[in-house]
Amino acid sequence: MKVVLQRVKKGSVKVEGNVVGKIARGFVLLVGVTHEDSESDAKYLAEKIVHLRVFEDEQEKMNLSLQDVGGEILSVSQFTLYGDYRKGRRPNFMAAAKPDYAEKVYNYFNSCLRELGVNVETGIFGAMMDVEIHNDGPVTLILESK
Repeated sequence: MKVVLQRVKKGSVKVEGNVVGKIARGFVLLVGVTHEDSESDAKYLAEKIVHLRVFEDEQEKMNLSLQDVGGEILSVSQFTLYGDYRKGRRPNFMAAAKPDYAEKVYNYFNSCLRELGVNVETGIFGAMMDVEIHNDGPVTLILESK
């Protein structure tokens, strides 16, 4: 699995003009799943993300986790994270998992985040989405399970 994590002041996702997910302070996660990913990959990344210390404490040092600040997560499926652009001008997405498998792993990942006590909002898997991200910092990290 691959996740692009952005620390945000707020974020939202719309499908066909309707807001389907919205958060205040926390993380927007763009989540990609590949063929070899399993529930253990999803659980590993969920644990890592919830406990990452990337929020500032009173001394303005990144010492606080999402749980410490009561942050939320907006999780958005993003198969294009596995786009291979090395040949030609149009990326191929052969490394991305097939939709039915990817959705299963993505949903499990979100359930792991929720089990860790975090409010998780999502987009709609497979839909065309408009994602609004108010990056804070900016702080952006790329996490991979392998």
